[in-house]
Amino acid sequence: MYVAIAGASGYTGLELLRLLENYKDIEINQITSRQYAGKTLKEVFPVFNKSKYQNLTFKSELNFNESDIFFLCLPHEASLDFAKQLCDLDKIVIDLSAAYRIKDQNLYPDYYGFNHPYLDLLNKAVYGLPEIYRDRIKSAKLVANPGCYPTATLLGLYPLLISGLINDNSVVVVNALSGISGAGRHLKEDFMYPESYSNVYAYNITKHRHTPEMEHIIKDISSKNISVRFTPHIIPISRGMLSTITVNVNISKSDLKNLYYETYKNEYFVRIQERPSRIKEVIGTNFCDIFVDYDEKNKMAVITSAIDNLSKGASSQAIQNLNIILNKPENYCLDDFPLFP
Repeated sequence: MYVAIAGASGYTGLELLRLLENYKDIEINQITSRQYAGKTLKEVFPVFNKSKYQNLTFKSELNFNESDIFFLCLPHEASLDFAKQLCDLDKIVIDLSAAYRIKDQNLYPDYYGFNHPYLDLLNKAVYGLPEIYRDRIKSAKLVANPGCYPTATLLGLYPLLISGLINDNSVVVVNALSGISGAGRHLKEDFMYPESYSNVYAYNITKHRHTPEMEHIIKDISSKNISVRFTPHIIPISRGMLSTITVNVNISKSDLKNLYYETYKNEYFVRIQERPSRIKEVIGTNFCDIFVDYDEKNKMAVITSAIDNLSKGASSQAIQNLNIILNKPENYCLDDFPLFP
């Protein structure tokens, strides 16, 4: 099968190229980048010198007929139309943008700045969080790959949601830290080295676009109206993400821990740890490391969830979704352990 990566010169596209190097049964035959059109992969990114794809040339536009599977690593507005055209041609599409993650089309103008014209396709798109929606992903033609913050947070919350322990109209408090690569490769003053080095700051404190994504999935899982009080932060590392989640629940500490172990006992990519999660222990992998504790004084569960924002938060999760669609083991080409130290 032939694979195209649209927007292959961005961080998520490059991560896909790295991870798909040893993937059997597929061949990457299209990579696009308007900025680097006409140049080979190794010319622009010497790290791929000796890759089997080193001489693959960036194109300015996709040819929809040349590939079977399309990874869209593009801005939301571009993915919106490409996904529709590709699905009309019965192609497999894994979209790493937010164009099809939220079913309520009324939220898109407010949070993403565009009107969603494809309601039918929006309803058919499957949210690509395998640990929750595996059965739906198997037959999906359009997978809406989750955001990085929602991936870490939803996996941290999932056992509480399916057990019904969070009351209706509750508020979940989420404080999350992300490496700078989450902002992409474009130039922006806040992410320049002199600004970001030795610096930590919160952003989009009251209106982050991942908030409705999390709330939408939480309601889909629990059938409850649960709000998310989400505060994202930038920290001075290249990649990695840590989400700390607190919520009122009535349960003993031992039962809480047992709930998490039982929920995730058969999930290869979720590791329940006995100490608070650490970003460095998931870098370059598809693992999500979760630690859970209980604050007896305030009657709150406290969960920490660590992922690599470019891997489980984006590209390796996209490949996990591809593995499900192609009926391969989910850890196929994704079973590397982190570089440590």
